[in-house]
Amino acid sequence: MALSVTCSGVRCSSFASARTGKPVLSLLPGPAPLSPRFPFHSFPRSFSTGNLPHRGPRGVTVMSMEAGIGVMGTKLGMMTYFEPDGTVVPVTVVGFREGNIVTQVKSAATDGYDAVQVGYRRVRDRKLTKPEMGHLEKAGAIPMRHLQEFRLQSVDGFEPGQRLVIEDIFKEGDLVDVSGNSIGKGFQGGIKRHNFRRGPMTHGSKSHRALGSIGAGTTPGRVYKGKKMPGRMGGNKNKIRKLKVVKIDSELRAVMIKGAVPGKPGNLLRITPAKIVGLNIPKS
Repeated sequence: MALSVTCSGVRCSSFASARTGKPVLSLLPGPAPLSPRFPFHSFPRSFSTGNLPHRGPRGVTVMSMEAGIGVMGTKLGMMTYFEPDGTVVPVTVVGFREGNIVTQVKSAATDGYDAVQVGYRRVRDRKLTKPEMGHLEKAGAIPMRHLQEFRLQSVDGFEPGQRLVIEDIFKEGDLVDVSGNSIGKGFQGGIKRHNFRRGPMTHGSKSHRALGSIGAGTTPGRVYKGKKMPGRMGGNKNKIRKLKVVKIDSELRAVMIKGAVPGKPGNLLRITPAKIVGLNIPKS
């Protein structure tokens, strides 16, 4: 017995196959019925359900939860730091220009999530557009170049116009996550970009630094997506996790962080408390 269903606005017929016993769809003339009478979950995988709503929203970027409020800083460079016992520690010096001011506090009641928006690096008024200036004036803040959000579990204690003090957020010995844009390398080959091994340079070999085969001709007859090949290298947002704060200098407005961080001197950095699941981040 055939059932009439809706297949993306086209009238179809469903019947059991004599060989497999599975439902098979065939088109029927005439307008489509108003409502389907066949369960969608029993359709073949290639069947299109038309304009049915998706299980998840499209184009929605969900920010990850931070372990606490963070700040923005400027990478100044690297140096050697000697601890009191003589231990040599390579550190990155991060400076702080005028800024790190709360420009907006978002709550679940008004925006759907709890977050604190922070501005950094003062600029002249003519460097910003009028909507940007209006947004900052509403918070009573100075003109700033960069605005970033820190999604928190609770936004209690924050208000627009509040200045974030580095010494109150981080202490020497704390672990932090540092993110920023890495140095752009431009278009690079497979050896530098993916650590490929070169071919022999002698004995008549003519394959030195070339990529080589990228797939079979007949099967699959195409190049797989994500194949490691030459291309743009660097210039991506990277995060280095669990770096130790070695020293905080209040007079110079600088922080020394053990190890290397993304980018070159002058690069914008985002510093947040390190995420440790079960300690400052819920397991769920």
